[in-house]
Formats: sequence, C-alpha cells, structure tokens
Amino acid sequence: MIETAEVSDNDFLRQFECKIDDDLAIIEYSLQERKIFLTKLIVPEEKNTEEFQNEFITLVLNSLQERNLSVVPTCPTIAKFMRKHRQYKSMLPIGVRI
Repeated sequence: MIETAEVSDNDFLRQFECKIDDDLAIIEYSLQERKIFLTKLIVPEEKNTEEFQNEFITLVLNSLQERNLSVVPTCPTIAKFMRKHRQYKSMLPIGVRI
C-alpha cells in the first residue's frame, strides 16, 4: 500500500511527511542533540488503519536508523509499535525503556 510512497523530512515544520493520493500522513518530531523525539502521528481518516500506520512508522524508523539517530517515542501509537517490533529496540537511547 505505502511501499511506493516517498517519506520526506520537512525540517522547517519538523515533521516526516508521506503523501498518498491527495492525503498527507505526518509524524511530528523534536530533534535534540543526537536524539529525535517522535511526538505525534497524524494520519488521514480514510487511511487510518493499523496496517498503514505500521508501514509509515517502519519507513520513518528505517530512515532514522540510516541517519544513526536515537529515537524517543513520546506518541503512544509509535511507542506501542516499537514495543511490538523489538528490532527497533537498539534505537532507544541508553536508559530509555518502553
């Protein structure tokens, strides 16, 4: 569903964006030193399925992994995703548990 979509990092608005059809899914963030706090997930109503959310979060986390950033999920949906997908546990900063 989302594999062909491009996730872009809008530095100015501090959000990751994924345009699907005419809709825009967003993960807002705050960057501090080498840590990125994922604060909010906004998905258009017609695309708001767990499958879409998981695919979007996966694309963003893979991008952050390539940039070698530590991730602090403050958004409950993203924290739940990271609890379920333990392969991303190594991205958490030392001392942070979810």
